Amino acid sequence: MKIRLNPTIATMLLCTTVLVVMPKPANAFIGEAAVVAAISGLQKFTGNALSSMTKTLTSQITSSMESLSNPNSVSSMLNKGFTQLSNYEKAGVAAEQRIADASNTAMAEFARRQQDTTIRDEHMMNPEFCTGIVGAQATQGASQSARTATRAIATITDSRGEADAGTPSYYGKGQGVASSMALHGRRYCSQEDVTAGLCSALSRLPNADQRAISLFGQDTLSADGGVDAANDYSTTLIQPVAPAALRGEQLTSTSGREAALRRRAYNARMSLSRYVMNFITSLEIPSINLTDVQKTEMQAEGMTVSDQASWLTSMSLEVNRRVSGVTWNKNLQQMPPATVMRELAIEQAQANYLALQTYRLGLFQSSLAATQVAQHEEESEAKRLAPIPSPNVNPGG
Repeated sequence: MKIRLNPTIATMLLCTTVLVVMPKPANAFIGEAAVVAAISGLQKFTGNALSSMTKTLTSQITSSMESLSNPNSVSSMLNKGFTQLSNYEKAGVAAEQRIADASNTAMAEFARRQQDTTIRDEHMMNPEFCTGIVGAQATQGASQSARTATRAIATITDSRGEADAGTPSYYGKGQGVASSMALHGRRYCSQEDVTAGLCSALSRLPNADQRAISLFGQDTLSADGGVDAANDYSTTLIQPVAPAALRGEQLTSTSGREAALRRRAYNARMSLSRYVMNFITSLEIPSINLTDVQKTEMQAEGMTVSDQASWLTSMSLEVNRRVSGVTWNKNLQQMPPATVMRELAIEQAQANYLALQTYRLGLFQSSLAATQVAQHEEESEAKRLAPIPSPNVNPGG
């Protein structure tokens, strides 16, 4: 901002300066009093002029600084600057609010989608669940069929062991021996039997009635002789020939009644032993249709794929496909946590089911052990007791 001086004031200042600095001419006619008076007047005039000029400058500067109506004033420019800064601050706060609102909205949407995904995973049905339940139902059906087979086999073996009417030993032990030898020659003739003249040709399953592989060689017994071979092996193992039946006076006399008691005890022990073997055999009888997944597992294990299998095969396939099955393990890697927990629950149920079957076998083993102890003690007691002499009774005394 430039400050402009009045032309008159500028001229007076210039003249005064010239008079002050001008050298006094020699022999001047002007006296000292006149010079002093001129200087005093000039000083007075100059003081008034400077005072007026100072007031004018002060007024102009004050107006320039404080006037808001003047767009070029400092106050106006500062006011505009502060107003602009305030606007910037307001805009910044508004922008931050919008950003915060947008962020909150996005996070709320993300949280909702996460919740929807969790709900979906919690309630999503996995194909492995359907496969597992179908396999479990097949196994349970095979278990019921095995129970039926156990009762059917027990009915035949118990009747044979008791030498009921229509069984080989009903008329005597010799007939029982002859029947057993004829069955061996017809089904299980070996080369030695052919050489000895007991049978005419070698059988498809030589000596299968005396080999453990007939019962434990495969989880599913073949329908074309495998079931009969396993059953005949159990017969050879437990009771190859049943004693002759007690008939007539053998049952009514005093000694006969004692013999009948011992025979019933013998029959009970044989029935228990055969029932355990019948139970094992029934678990290997083909009794249930396999699922497609179980057939695939059979093929993966290198087994001959069949439409039907036993309870033992069905249970083995369900266990093996979870241990080494590629499909099940691949699906397990893709399962959400909720589905994995369901699969663990199924595995626990399967473990409980197997534990129950083990408990049943434990009952059989305990019964067999108790029978052995009882028989041993009975034989030991009979050896320790001396015969009691019969008293002589005098009829006329």
